[in-house]
Amino acid sequence: MAILNLEPSALWCSFADLNEVPRPSKKEERVRKFMIDFGKGHGLETLEDAIGNVIIKKPATEGMENRTTVILQSHLDMVHQKNESTVFDFENEGINMRIDGDWVLAEGTTLGADNGIGVAAIMAILQSKDIAHPSLEALFTIDEETGMTGAKELNGSLLNGKILLNLDTEDDDELSIGCAGGIDTNTTYTYQETSIHKGWEILKIKLRGLLGGHSGMDIDKGRGNANKWMARLLWELKQTHSFQLISFDGGSLRNAIPREATCRIAVENSELARKKLLQSIANIKQEYYKIEPEHIFEIESVVSSGDAMSDEDCTKILNTLCSVHNGVFRMSPQIKELVEASSSLARVIIHEGTFTTQSLQRSSVESTKNEVSMAIKSAFENMGANVEQGGDYPGWEPNRNSSILKIMEDLYKNLFNEIPQVKACHAGLECGILGKHLPGVEMISFGPNIRAAHSPDEKVQISSVQKFWSFLIETLKHIPHNA
Repeated sequence: MAILNLEPSALWCSFADLNEVPRPSKKEERVRKFMIDFGKGHGLETLEDAIGNVIIKKPATEGMENRTTVILQSHLDMVHQKNESTVFDFENEGINMRIDGDWVLAEGTTLGADNGIGVAAIMAILQSKDIAHPSLEALFTIDEETGMTGAKELNGSLLNGKILLNLDTEDDDELSIGCAGGIDTNTTYTYQETSIHKGWEILKIKLRGLLGGHSGMDIDKGRGNANKWMARLLWELKQTHSFQLISFDGGSLRNAIPREATCRIAVENSELARKKLLQSIANIKQEYYKIEPEHIFEIESVVSSGDAMSDEDCTKILNTLCSVHNGVFRMSPQIKELVEASSSLARVIIHEGTFTTQSLQRSSVESTKNEVSMAIKSAFENMGANVEQGGDYPGWEPNRNSSILKIMEDLYKNLFNEIPQVKACHAGLECGILGKHLPGVEMISFGPNIRAAHSPDEKVQISSVQKFWSFLIETLKHIPHNA
């Protein structure tokens, strides 16, 4: 494997080993065992708390015994997503990686660089013999991607460190000192079914090829949301043509911008319906041609069994899907270019009498998180849907006066002759939750350049990993003495 020849060798070899282990969120049994075996295999104190987080401790190297203990933290799970045409079994296969110039990516699936590169960097340090560092506590959390369960249920009493380095940021010139909190909104509605009109033609409309991406970090990029596009298409058709909605399936993961959606409708006049659909598609293409140049709409006649949705419920559901907020809700008035609050309509399913949705609201300010989640809840309650909100987690309040931040800023300037960007991010880093269990701990998040996380286009930059690695190693050398 060509990746094994990359530098730093210990990091890339660890990443390759890690990517051989299936590690979907909420199914981390195999990767937890992998990490436990790794820690014990290197003769290190290895613990597991009640929820399944793995902690590996390594004593300070000679001369570093009086430095402050550092917690190195990354999450074990990864987003499992693939292109529709890719045949891959995430439950049993290791990730197929390849090199393309200065980037490492996977063959039609997510790569797992989020947060596998962070995990691999920690593994490389834990097994090293020549890297200077203070006492280390490696914290590998579970289920970050679908609820941050590991961070929420962490047994903080197992950790003594006073500085936490979270290795889960995706731009190598950034030092993250704050993040958004989030809340999930899930809705259910039972609709009235009716028989498909005799003689009406069944059309399957499929949208694919949108960029997708992370519903926090990429929400401000103006990318298309497949669920919203499909709902718009159907709403516009309904204004002039009679049709029956049979099914709708859009999106996949709660924290990913939906890239694909498929629906089936029954139409009275196929020729006129197709003409109207193509007009709407042309408008969308014109609006988004600079942002979403690769998307594809397909319309084909199919055979469909089962029933359709009543006309009254169809109107009610399409009106709600079109009106519910999606995208940036508010920009931060304090931090330049930071999205303060947003919502992403991640999943829509209409099938056999049930209409369900999943969406995720984020904000770095608790009050606006409550406001945007209220807006989404109200829209669905107005149509009579049952709304459940949960998975609430706090944001991470920035501390611009942190002592470790000052050290890392100066190190970055000296190493790379440039000034790092100190910022908060619009994503759910675990630091906000971990801070509740680790009061008084100073936290910084950083990492290499990772692009298109949570999508099959995910990739990590080789030269950036080398930069990140050198910065991490120098940071460990400059950890201050115990107070």
